[in-house]
Amino acid sequence: MDAIVQTLARELGQREDYVDHVVQLLEEGNTIPFIARYRKELHGAMDDTTLRNLETRLKYLQNLQARREEVLRSVETLGKLTPELQRAVESAGTLAEVEDLYRPYRPKRRTRATVAREKGLEPLAAELNRQDGRDPAVLAAAYCNAELGVETVEEALAGASDILAEEISDDAAVRQALRQLMAKRAVLTSRAADPEKDSVYRLYYAFSSPVARLQDHQILALNRGEKEGFLKISLALPGAEGQALVCRHALKPGRTVSQFVKAAAEDAYTRLIAPAAERELRGSLTDRASEGAIRNFSLNLKPLLLQPPVRGAVTMGLDPGYRNGCKVAVVDPTGRVLDTAVVYPTFSRQKEQEAQKTLLDLIRRYAVRHIAIGNGTASRETERMTAEMLRQAPGVSYAVVSEAGASVYSASPLAAEEFPMYDVNLRSAVSIARRLQDPLAELVKIEPQAIGVGQYQHDMPQKRLTEALEAVVEDCVNAVGVDVNTASASLLRQVAGLHAATAQNIVTYREVHGPFTAREQLRKVPKLGPKAYQQCAGFLRVPESSELLDHTGVHPESYPAARKLLALLGFGEGKDRTGLAQKAEALGWEQAAEACGVGVPTLRDIARELEKPGRDPRDELSAPVLRRDVMELKDLKPGMLLTGTVRNVIDFGVFVDIGVHQDGLVHISQVTDQFIRHPSQVVRVGDVVQVAVLEVDPKRGRICLTMRNLPKEAKA
Repeated sequence: MDAIVQTLARELGQREDYVDHVVQLLEEGNTIPFIARYRKELHGAMDDTTLRNLETRLKYLQNLQARREEVLRSVETLGKLTPELQRAVESAGTLAEVEDLYRPYRPKRRTRATVAREKGLEPLAAELNRQDGRDPAVLAAAYCNAELGVETVEEALAGASDILAEEISDDAAVRQALRQLMAKRAVLTSRAADPEKDSVYRLYYAFSSPVARLQDHQILALNRGEKEGFLKISLALPGAEGQALVCRHALKPGRTVSQFVKAAAEDAYTRLIAPAAERELRGSLTDRASEGAIRNFSLNLKPLLLQPPVRGAVTMGLDPGYRNGCKVAVVDPTGRVLDTAVVYPTFSRQKEQEAQKTLLDLIRRYAVRHIAIGNGTASRETERMTAEMLRQAPGVSYAVVSEAGASVYSASPLAAEEFPMYDVNLRSAVSIARRLQDPLAELVKIEPQAIGVGQYQHDMPQKRLTEALEAVVEDCVNAVGVDVNTASASLLRQVAGLHAATAQNIVTYREVHGPFTAREQLRKVPKLGPKAYQQCAGFLRVPESSELLDHTGVHPESYPAARKLLALLGFGEGKDRTGLAQKAEALGWEQAAEACGVGVPTLRDIARELEKPGRDPRDELSAPVLRRDVMELKDLKPGMLLTGTVRNVIDFGVFVDIGVHQDGLVHISQVTDQFIRHPSQVVRVGDVVQVAVLEVDPKRGRICLTMRNLPKEAKA
């Protein structure tokens, strides 16, 4: 374990003692959110992303060590373990290197070399491999044996060649060298399976690129095009570089070149090594691109979940549609459904007027202040109708929200349990309204893959994608905190230390016993043991508690320290705590921490919570853009300055909602004047940005935008 800790510390640029503490905390069953928030002194205040990277890498290194030990035991059982091989296995830095070293000893299926060995030709192969200048035909004549199936010299030489080819193919040094060469020098070529057939992959119908320069989104597009039968892809090294490399390894320096061994090496490369190397390189490229895409998903998902809620207002949700009409749901400020309806504004002008009348009646009856419109089918028509209607409803505004995953949620058992009285379509309208009120609370009910931020989500390794996105959801939920008396079971299950059963038990407990009035009551929830309580308590808020600290993110284990800090700085019960952090700064954080019996990072967190009990970190982010009017594609002109909301950030650019039905694209080259490797270095989902229109293509429904060279007043 010491070696693993040293490796992790070196790779992550962290102190060994900090890494060692994290490893111990993980082994003790602590969750990442708990470690990140409440054990900062032990790990130097690493953030949740660093801790999760550490956890992922730790699992890999532990698996690597276990595989090393397994391989060494297996080779030792065969009686073939040498000190050199043991050192090589123990120093192997990747699973691929370990498998290369184990390859000669791994049980194989029956091969041409296996058959040749059964015919007694292995000694001949060894003699030929000495490359001492003797005539191969003369050596082979001694191994002709009709009873063993070797009737001619040619058959003996062919069998010996098969054995040599397999031994060369199994050489770990050969495979490692070829792997490195292909990563640097191989060229990927893509051709159309049918040049006459048009597709979205036409860009790749005559495509060639060194693999070292391939972008992740290109790799994923090529893979999908190949899978769908539009593309044919190949990998190759320039000239005969791969074959030459294998021959150099096989031929002994300082000897007369053995044409026999050279031919066996060329056969090894062509028949055994090159196909495997190509598969491995394609696999590694896909793995790299998938990890990049998953990382991009995670980067996009976090700000989407952390969009500021639009609180304290009755909200109307509109789920647009053509044939089945526009579904309507009105919810109160807590998300409780007040009324529902279905209108048909796209059928005719008369039906549109009837729809407006129905919606205006609902707006006035329930004092609706905001309208959330789903961005799917018929969204443009519904938005236009809404904007026209709002001329008769002063003070009411609307926002277009992503409805990605709403249909998945509305058809789920969870939605059926939550809204058994409504059909699937109306549940979707409720979800859209709630997404504007509290995006996080609503989006946690949906599988993260269905939320639709990123690219090629269906091509990702689903287990890895699910793990990564669920980790983001967990981090977001715990960063915000959860009201234990209003949260759904879906939201509670994302709290550190809780799972589906304990989350449901919390809901059941409050239904039976009434709202929680203290954090300590959580200990009475069935199956919520001491460890689970330790992990979850700090993230669960109890606004109904008479203990103010129960309203905050201060962990119960730090309550004594919080009270000592208040007394130390002269803040009594009920006193305004504005300026508490400044007073602690004036006193000295180290001195205050020592007096309170905690570390400085923990004390800083306590002070921040005491200054603003119940604060929501989402309130510090850009608020959603609420509109009262609508623009159409034909209204856009090059040079027009607009305010928009970032909807998606991908490898080659940023999609921005500027108030028309179609999102505009800011190509990566138009995001900033400086060179960037990825748009996420500058913007993230949910950001409100200023853009200028570069080009509009009405026929293709495309809008090209820029964030560069804007007037100073536009950037402000």
